Amino acid sequence: MIAEISPVHVIYAAAAISGILIAEAAYLLFAGRHDRRSTINRRLRLQERKLSQKEVLIQLRKERGSSSANRLLVSLVALRRLKTQSGLIMPLGRLYMICAAISAVVAGAAFKFAMPLAGALFLGTAVAPVLPLLVLRTMRKRRHKLFGVQLPEALELITRSLKAGHPVPVAVSLVAREMPDPIGTEFGMVSDEVTYGSDLVTALASMYERVGQDDLPLFVTAVSIQSSTGGNLREILDGLSTTIRERGKLRRKIRAISTEGRMSAYILTAVPVLLLAAILATNRGYYEAVIDKTLTWYLLGFTLFWLVLGNLSMSKMSNFKF
Repeated sequence: MIAEISPVHVIYAAAAISGILIAEAAYLLFAGRHDRRSTINRRLRLQERKLSQKEVLIQLRKERGSSSANRLLVSLVALRRLKTQSGLIMPLGRLYMICAAISAVVAGAAFKFAMPLAGALFLGTAVAPVLPLLVLRTMRKRRHKLFGVQLPEALELITRSLKAGHPVPVAVSLVAREMPDPIGTEFGMVSDEVTYGSDLVTALASMYERVGQDDLPLFVTAVSIQSSTGGNLREILDGLSTTIRERGKLRRKIRAISTEGRMSAYILTAVPVLLLAAILATNRGYYEAVIDKTLTWYLLGFTLFWLVLGNLSMSKMSNFKF
């Protein structure tokens, strides 16, 4: 005799199945959006705004400092190059104003905490040029690291496209469509420049000036030699991709070996700061008798100078370029 199925059990089963299907739909929806956000690059986002290819190229060149409109008289060549290679899209004029505001705040805070007026002005003047350089160098280092990881993948993508019979410009445009920033937008600018009349070698050389990554000249040189003397570019890029990967492995190995030196620098830098914080936390009046003395601030300045000098020396010893 067939057992009777309770309506309550049917409702429970239907509710469980519905919950599973809703959870799966939400996961697929979230995963699809997340994948789209993670793979799209800035060039494609600009194209989604219904801008033409020419307008997108002009906008990207303005953001990257490749347009004459951004070459202000007050901007230095080295600083402009650093800003371009860092990937910062903020205009240099705005960056100058932000740095001036930060330096003014630092000088005001130092003067409020009993620093002499001359010392506060000197500190604010020193912070103004140093702070943007540190920020831009950090951004450039992070961008170069990501670009170096993406470059072998881009070369392999170009190689597969060449094996399929596509010309080199089409293979470059495929990288621009398929890969995220920073390499997606950079190769997209190369593709757009070729579309509007520039030759491929010149466009790649311009990309190297915008990026400045160490492995990129290998690719530019390979394409330049192949375009002038001929040869199998696909085999060249295969070997080049392997070479760049091996260089990346060697860099990471050297970084692992030099970890001890970098950690020593971090610890030696942190100890005086932590000791000062501990003294002020346990005895706030410990420095009240000498804080308003000019000699105290001179000694602190010399201490900071030697601390920075020691960090630079240890950084030089633990970093290798090849």
